[in-house]
Amino acid sequence: MIKIVMASLIAVPAALGCTGATASDVLKVYESKAPFAEVLADLEDAIVNRGYVVDYHGHVAEMLARTAGDVGAGKVLYREAEFMQFCSATVSRKAMEADLANIGFCPYVLFVYEAEAAPGTVKVGFRRLPEGEARDDVNSILDDIVREASGN
Repeated sequence: MIKIVMASLIAVPAALGCTGATASDVLKVYESKAPFAEVLADLEDAIVNRGYVVDYHGHVAEMLARTAGDVGAGKVLYREAEFMQFCSATVSRKAMEADLANIGFCPYVLFVYEAEAAPGTVKVGFRRLPEGEARDDVNSILDDIVREASGN
């Protein structure tokens, strides 16, 4: 049993097209010239206005700044960087009915950041799920949300 599980764990990333993938291969990102706080608020509104609940709101830039000394980092990466995650009973059920392994894609994570090296440009996006089955519907919903938040 253990050998089967281990073989499955090795085969899954390759089957999902994750081998050798770069961020640009798996992330869908839009740009906005609006202030970071506005794009972040618009992202939360776009999630909540569809009837979803933000389960967790992470503050990545703050965490990196707080831990920089602990890890010997001297470079500031983000002016601001946050993420929000949510899960939808309806959307997730449909995806998991199509393939029980789709549990691995829930919760859905959306992110917003302004890079230190590119002030004034805010990026908002999500990690695309592999194409097929009900995952295409999830990608469409996530894309609609980030497009709305970015003004695209």
